[in-house]
Amino acid sequence: MTKLVSTALLGFSLLVSSVALASEQTVTLAVQNMYCSACPITVKSALQAVPGVAKVTVSYPDKTAVVTFDDAKTALPALITATTNAGYPSALKSG
Repeated sequence: MTKLVSTALLGFSLLVSSVALASEQTVTLAVQNMYCSACPITVKSALQAVPGVAKVTVSYPDKTAVVTFDDAKTALPALITATTNAGYPSALKSG
């Protein structure tokens, strides 16, 4: 019985520690090739398909995508790859 409780506590502590280490990050991507009002729909869909992405807001007038994601599940290169593979190359927006 003690072994079972110890095992359960170890599993729970590992679960809690991995959740504690994860954090949400928000980045703004400068997105190329958005030439019509339908383009942001494709960009948003591509980014939402990336595991770990929590929120996406795409602006056609600004040619940007603001993405909130769990940095334990994904990273900036995966976001850039997703938009690029959809036909809309992107990069981290500076300043």
